[in-house]
Amino acid sequence: MTFSIAARCPKTGQYGVGIATYSPNVGVRCPVVVPQRGAASLQAVANPYLLPIARSLMQASLSAEKIVAELLSSDPYPQSRQILVVDVYGHAHAFTGEKNPAWAGHIVGDGYAVAGNVLAGEGVVKAMARAFEDAHDQVLAERLVRAVEAARDAGGQPEGQNSSALMVYGDQPFPVVDLRVDLHDQPEAELRRLWDWFCPMVPYYVERAIKPVPRWWQWRMDHVPGWKARHLA
Repeated sequence: MTFSIAARCPKTGQYGVGIATYSPNVGVRCPVVVPQRGAASLQAVANPYLLPIARSLMQASLSAEKIVAELLSSDPYPQSRQILVVDVYGHAHAFTGEKNPAWAGHIVGDGYAVAGNVLAGEGVVKAMARAFEDAHDQVLAERLVRAVEAARDAGGQPEGQNSSALMVYGDQPFPVVDLRVDLHDQPEAELRRLWDWFCPMVPYYVERAIKPVPRWWQWRMDHVPGWKARHLA
């Protein structure tokens, strides 16, 4: 009951996952990203016990194919899972178990994989892949959000979506973006609202981890065009 994308940016080396689903609180159960090593989503009937295993496999710099194989061998119900991985080499691999409810499937591209289950049709994952590729000039987080929006606009899941998440890691040991919509009637729209607000703040929070900086609203007034005028009017 999920659609997602895992990807690597060849320009920055960032890894990330964008995801939405019918169930609440998807951001804690499905995506896993290891800085400079890989990104994955473990979904369908999500098994959170696989998340630390996936993290260890990515940290060991295994190939995406090997990571998927190891995860499936660690699971008593592999045919109920859907897994997509991008590895340290920028290669992607995905698996859709036979017991995933229709429509279910995946697409693997250059440095990314998209997958979904209980979808309106194959056009949902095709739209995700197309949106991600078309936004090649954007930062990774923006490309992931556009892919999630494209899935929604292509029909998403027949029962609709209730939660979404965006997670991106760069060189730092902490995420540069980690936004979650745990329960919302329009989670993709809410994720877009959060990302648009947070996008210019990414360098602020990276800098703040290294040295003292002004309070966020002071920094935002100095660095975000038009924000000061809007909020002092």
